[in-house]
Amino acid sequence: MSAGGEANTQLAFARRGIITDAMKRVAEREGLDPELIRSEIARGRLIIPANIHHLNSSLDPMGIGTVATVKINANMGNSAVTSDSEEELKKLHMAVHYGADTVMDLSTGGDIPEIRKAIIAASPVPVGTVPIYEALSRVKRIEDLTPQILLETIEDQAEQGVDYMTIHAGILREYLPLTRRRITGIVSRGGSILAQWMASHQKQNPLYEYFDQISEILRAHDVSYSLGDSLRPGCVADASDEAQFGELKTLGELTERAWKMDVQVMIEGPGHVPMDQLEMNVKLQQRYCHEAPFYTLGPLVTDVAPGYDHITSAIGAAMVGWYGSSLLCYVTPKEHLGLPNEDDVRNGVIAYKIAAHAADLARGRRNARQRDDALSHARFSFDWEQQFALSLDPETSRKMHDETLPDGFYKDAKFCSMCGPKFCSMRISQTASKALDAANAEQPQAVIATGKLT
Repeated sequence: MSAGGEANTQLAFARRGIITDAMKRVAEREGLDPELIRSEIARGRLIIPANIHHLNSSLDPMGIGTVATVKINANMGNSAVTSDSEEELKKLHMAVHYGADTVMDLSTGGDIPEIRKAIIAASPVPVGTVPIYEALSRVKRIEDLTPQILLETIEDQAEQGVDYMTIHAGILREYLPLTRRRITGIVSRGGSILAQWMASHQKQNPLYEYFDQISEILRAHDVSYSLGDSLRPGCVADASDEAQFGELKTLGELTERAWKMDVQVMIEGPGHVPMDQLEMNVKLQQRYCHEAPFYTLGPLVTDVAPGYDHITSAIGAAMVGWYGSSLLCYVTPKEHLGLPNEDDVRNGVIAYKIAAHAADLARGRRNARQRDDALSHARFSFDWEQQFALSLDPETSRKMHDETLPDGFYKDAKFCSMCGPKFCSMRISQTASKALDAANAEQPQAVIATGKLT
C-alpha cells in the first residue's frame, strides 16, 4: 500500500490492476491494447497527466511514454513586461490547432491565477506549470521565499486543475560550485531562483527537503511530476558536465520516492547538447531515472542561430525522440530573444510536429508511415487537395503552391511552378511508364517470356 493510504491516481489504479476510462482513451488514441497501457503506467514508463479537476471538465486524456507516439509541448504565458490573458488564449488555440499535445503556462506577471484558470478551462490537452514562478510573485525578494509559500502555491495550482508541475527538487547545494566553470552558469529560471535562495540562507533546496509533502499534495489531485532539470546546459560547451549528471542522479532518487506515494513522474532533460552526445544523454536518463518518461527541452545542437532556434532545436528533438525521449518541449524562433507571439507559437509547433513524426518513423511506430505514403501517392498523382489535407500545415502548403500560379489553375495542373509543364520529373516519369507499358503490350508473348527483343 502506498504512503498515506490508498490513492486514486492513474498510477495507483494501474498498480491495482484497474483499467480506468483515461487509460482506455489513451489506448484508443494510440491504437494499443488497454492492458498494455495499464502495465506501462504501473511500471512508471508511461504517464497520463490528468488532474482530477481538469479530467472532469475539458481534458481529453493522452499518454506520455516510450510505448506511445512521441508527443510535443508548447510553452506559453506572459511576462512581467506583458500581461494579457486574451493573447495567451490565442496562443493556446493556435498550439492545439496545429497539434500540440500539452501546453505549459509559464506566466510570471499580471494576474497569474486568472490567466491559468482561463487556460485550463479552455484546454483539451494537459496543462503544466512551474509553481515557483507564482511563488516568487507573492514575495518581494527571492530571499523572502519560504517552504510554506512554496507548498501553498503548489496546492493552489493543484486545486485549480494543473495536470503536471515542473518541480526543481534536484538542484542541491553541493552542485552549485560545479556550475562555476560554465560559460552560461544556471540557465533554468527556477534553478537560478533556488540557487540564490540556497546561497543566501546557506540551506538545502526546500523543494528537496519538503519533497514528500509536495508528493502528498500532487497525490491528492493526481498531478504528475515533471522533475525539472535546473542544471541543464545553456550552451553546447556546458553540455554533459558533472553538474548536469549530478542532478540527474538526484532526479532518479526522487522518482523512486514519488512512485512510493503513487505519484506519476517524468524527467526533464538538457537544453543545449551537440549531436554526438544526444544518444548518451538519453541512455543515461533512462538508466539513472529507471525508465521514467523523458521530457526534453530542445535540445539545441548549436548556439549560432538566434532567430532560427526552432530549427536548431528540432534537429536535436528528432534525434532524441528516435533514441527514446517521450515528450519534446518546443522552441520558437524567439528563443533567447523575446516573448513568443501567436505566429511564433505556430512555427514552433510545426517544427516540433515534424521532429516528433520523424522520430516515430525512425522508431518504426505502427501506422506511422501511413500518412507519408498517402501524401506521396497524392503528390505523384497531382492530387493537390489531398496533398494539402495531409500536410502538417495545410494553410501554408496551399498558400505556397497557389501564390505563383493563376487563380484556380492549380486544381487541374499536373505540375507546380518550380518545374512547370515541361520539366516536371513526376509527369515525365508517368509518361515514360505509359510508353513502356504500351511497348511491352505490343511485343509477342514469347518474346516477352525470353526477354529478347528483335
